[in-house]
Amino acid sequence: MKPLPKPLRIFPKKIEAACYNRARLAQLRTGGALRVSLQQHRGLEVILNADNWLCVDSFNEDQPVMAWCDFEVHARSDLHRPIATKLWLFHSCSGLIMGSALDDLQQTLNEMKICQSEATEL
Repeated sequence: MKPLPKPLRIFPKKIEAACYNRARLAQLRTGGALRVSLQQHRGLEVILNADNWLCVDSFNEDQPVMAWCDFEVHARSDLHRPIATKLWLFHSCSGLIMGSALDDLQQTLNEMKICQSEATEL
């Protein structure tokens, strides 16, 4: 994967543990990067990698919109606590959807069959 462009702004953020854990589980079960189409944000897709989650505009040749980077998960012992991260904004209007896009991602991951099978196994 090519390196990310220089962001317009970088914000410290937290991701709910349930969202991060579900995304990580989906990555592990699929064996690598995973591309998720957001249901409430037409044309936006999130590419989940171990290093970052890149939100792209699929209608505009996968132009980067924002990315969650630098997840602070080293020596993580509490799986229920939020994950500190950095949110990189690449588009001038990305700040308008940064919260709702993450909520949409979490909802989409909750509905994915790859993650639902875990609940039936427990």
